[in-house]
Amino acid sequence: MLVLFIGDIVGNPGRRAVKEALPALKRKYNPQIIIANAENSAGGKGITKGVAHELFELGVHGLTMGNHTWDHKEVFEFIDDEPRMVRPANFPPGTPGKGAAVIKAGDKELGILNLQGRTFLPPLDCPFRKADEQLALLRKKTKCILVDLHAEATSEKIAMGWHIDGRASALVGTHTHVQTNDDVILPNGTAYITDVGMVGPREGVLGMDKESVLNKFKTQLPVRFTVAEGQWMLHAVAIDMDEETGKARSITKIRQYENDFVMD
Repeated sequence: MLVLFIGDIVGNPGRRAVKEALPALKRKYNPQIIIANAENSAGGKGITKGVAHELFELGVHGLTMGNHTWDHKEVFEFIDDEPRMVRPANFPPGTPGKGAAVIKAGDKELGILNLQGRTFLPPLDCPFRKADEQLALLRKKTKCILVDLHAEATSEKIAMGWHIDGRASALVGTHTHVQTNDDVILPNGTAYITDVGMVGPREGVLGMDKESVLNKFKTQLPVRFTVAEGQWMLHAVAIDMDEETGKARSITKIRQYENDFVMD
């Protein structure tokens, strides 16, 4: 089974990138299931019901989130009723939404688990213990499982890779918006990459307007960040999973720029 995981979608430019690039990516890689991180998909922070449905209409089967899950208060109105979206499982008990799900597309199914790191981010419940708990439950339902670890520290992501190697088909890192060059199949069969990268404005800083970010760095004064304009870039990974064993056969990095893209 081929799974396409699309990195952090940032604002309208990121959604436009998915709309314009996904048809060609589907033809090239023929993914059976498409998952995307959408925690920055509405205005650069958070998600709305309309944006979620826009992504589903574009062909995305499941959405993962992160530390900006709650930035649009509208999310509280639909997150409990949307079976195709997960937020970090290590939010405290009683938090709306769910941290894991089984996504189905045709005759294929994929378990997805969302976790959030604690280094340089709010101190949530332990993601390692939560991974143990949730993977044990998911493995009773399906052999193919993808984990999205939304975390800042590369060390925390790498440690999680070793921690769950052999218990998940893939661990993909999100949050830092910069694609790393360490894609690998770990010894026990888990595909790993520290960060998939982002989908959004190419001429910004992590998707935000560069002048605002530069002003913040140079003055240290409060600045309101807005999503940058201009051409888009798209980062993703294609992961081939063995449905009999749940192990990954391969992981392929994808990097696409708008000015390199030829429309049909």
